[in-house]
Amino acid sequence: MAATDRPAQTGKRMSLTTKIMIGMVAGIVVGLIFNQLGSSFINTHIVGGLFAMIGKMFVNALKMLVVPLVVFSLICGVLGIGDIRILGRVGSKAFVLYIVTTAVAIAVAIGLAILIAPGAGFNMEGVNTSGITGKEAPSVWNVFANIVPTNPIAAMANGEMLQIIFYVIVLGVAALMLGEASTSFARACEYMNELMMKVVGIVMAAAPYGVFCLIAKTFTEQGVELFVPVLAYVVTLVSALFLHLFVTLMILFKVLSGLDPLTFIKKIRPAQIFAFSTASSNATIPVTYRCVTERIGVDNSVASFSVPLGATINMDGTAIMQGVATVFLANVYGIDLGLSGYLTVIGMSVLASIGTAGVPGVGLVMLTMVLSQVGLPVEGIALILGVDRLMDMIRTAVNITGDAGVTTIVAKGEGKLDLAIYSDPNAGTVTDELGIDPAAEEALAAAAHHAAR
Repeated sequence: MAATDRPAQTGKRMSLTTKIMIGMVAGIVVGLIFNQLGSSFINTHIVGGLFAMIGKMFVNALKMLVVPLVVFSLICGVLGIGDIRILGRVGSKAFVLYIVTTAVAIAVAIGLAILIAPGAGFNMEGVNTSGITGKEAPSVWNVFANIVPTNPIAAMANGEMLQIIFYVIVLGVAALMLGEASTSFARACEYMNELMMKVVGIVMAAAPYGVFCLIAKTFTEQGVELFVPVLAYVVTLVSALFLHLFVTLMILFKVLSGLDPLTFIKKIRPAQIFAFSTASSNATIPVTYRCVTERIGVDNSVASFSVPLGATINMDGTAIMQGVATVFLANVYGIDLGLSGYLTVIGMSVLASIGTAGVPGVGLVMLTMVLSQVGLPVEGIALILGVDRLMDMIRTAVNITGDAGVTTIVAKGEGKLDLAIYSDPNAGTVTDELGIDPAAEEALAAAAHHAAR
């Protein structure tokens, strides 16, 4: 039967975002039920076996997309800009905005933490603080020196995002300098970029199941009991994250772009859900990129550069955690950091965010650097280890919201934002359909058969 002869579909299909949210809520419910049951069979074979396997496969599939998507979309972006000076302006704006939002985030977090004062009168009895080791803070010179890769292939294999971005930009600029000789190269990269977006669609079709397994596993293992001893810390941290997400970040977004923040929040929701489930900014890059280009209307020339850069250096949520955790531990140990100590925390958090990858658990690594600089015991991290996984999920959602916000602001300023797409509530909305076109399949098969003859 031809594609045009198919019976008309009745009823409105459920969007992929809705299915993912259903998977997330179901995962929370199932996880909490399994946690209360405490069955060794469920924990070993279903949660630690089936759920862990599916969840890991899904996260690996997302990570599989990151490097090729960044490489080809960024090359297309550089070639699409066509002017090295404009590329420099876009990069400078994005970098400055990322640093500013991170600094504002941690300042707000420290202010709120000082007001609530979590950790005051905390009982350290029974807390195991052994086995926690600190990491030395990187110098600003090493952070920037390491942006240049010694081996670009190794950088791609290891997912070193800053090094990949640097190399690909140099490659794109060189292609621009060759002029017409790069036409075939540009066409090939455009095709590979479109191909990668199709692969993103294939992986996204499995998203509701992957998200369900990841969330169910986390809540089965963590439960809610771990929150009780550090409830004040959790409440302060979540409050600071939401304050930054819905107030300070949206005020900056409105002032700098003039766009409706509520529309932006609705459009970026799929990426927030993915960030929450994976707790990895890098793994969420394909989804964030798809949201800002297809849902928000940012041109690829801006999104291809700003999104992966933000996933690496923009860590608003992680910076907020460091601010709240520092105040919490200072209160626990009865140490007054003073104004200079808090300024050091802000500076160290911004610096560490530039040189640290956006992967799960990186916040604790960065926190050891900050605590060492202000003279707080690194062993105190043991107090918040139990709740960090769930907190990491929330702060990653805040991180990628900042990435998308800055990307949209820069695109608006450069005239690279399609306002019609931004204003269209249905733009970029997809179901889990893979969109396989029988006619296209037949045409490709015929072409391959002709080429083989």
